[in-house]
Amino acid sequence: MFKNLCLLFLSFISLTSFAQKAADKEEWQSLFNGKDLTGWDIKIAGHKVNDNHKNTFIVEDNMIRVNYKEYDKFTTEYGHMYYNKPFSHYKIRLQYRFTGNQVPGGASWNVRNSGIMLHSQSAASLGLDQDFPISLEMQYLGGLNAGERTTGNLCTPGTIVEINGKVDQAHCINSTSKTYNGDQWVTAEAIVLGDSIVYHMIEGDTVLTFTNPKIGGGYVGKDHTFKDGKVGSEDDWIRKDNTPLGSGYIALQAESHPIDFRNIQLLNLKGCMNPKATNYKSYYKYPDNSTCTFNK
Repeated sequence: MFKNLCLLFLSFISLTSFAQKAADKEEWQSLFNGKDLTGWDIKIAGHKVNDNHKNTFIVEDNMIRVNYKEYDKFTTEYGHMYYNKPFSHYKIRLQYRFTGNQVPGGASWNVRNSGIMLHSQSAASLGLDQDFPISLEMQYLGGLNAGERTTGNLCTPGTIVEINGKVDQAHCINSTSKTYNGDQWVTAEAIVLGDSIVYHMIEGDTVLTFTNPKIGGGYVGKDHTFKDGKVGSEDDWIRKDNTPLGSGYIALQAESHPIDFRNIQLLNLKGCMNPKATNYKSYYKYPDNSTCTFNK
């Protein structure tokens, strides 16, 4: 009897340990299949949704490439490619590198300038000629071999945030990152927790933190309106002024300088937080217990 009880106890401990390990194991998902643009929607200013004008976005060698080989000149073809599912609480990580030269016609401030948009409006909701989605841009800048140029910055088209507890009216806010010159790969990560707090990380270092993202603050500053930015459904966005921005889409940016993206992965931090459920994860930060599953 004693032996059987010991075996039963050890089995219970083993099962408990296994369940704990399963709950702790992070389940990252790839947002890019490495072969094609399945799962992504393209919107380039002046063109309809999924008109990949002049093959601005292509796939080569397991990378998404922002490509301007078919452009003679860049004018207003600001583009973004949107993952087709919104998220609210998550980690995203990827690698990027700038390559080659900017296409003729691109603005001087767009040399080695790109980024990813977080909590973005959908591709379908943009105005036809809208340059940038209302979103929180994690801006990537490449060094110009001429002084410091931080990356992992924040730009705020149609949005506003707080830095150190105070509203910051600046359209772009610099991080504390190093400068990355040349065509080297840079690892970037963001932790996005709804409408509460967002962390930007470059090569493992936290380089920027902001809180309380909201819609508002003008389009690219308080004196530049949604109308100036050719934003679709302008009146709807005006009615949302000063409302929390807690979820949205993720988009990769094309701003006239070639850039490559690879290893785009996301860890959802919203899910079942009931420890008795089979799909409970200890690292979830926000509950969605409607997704919980249980053994019968």
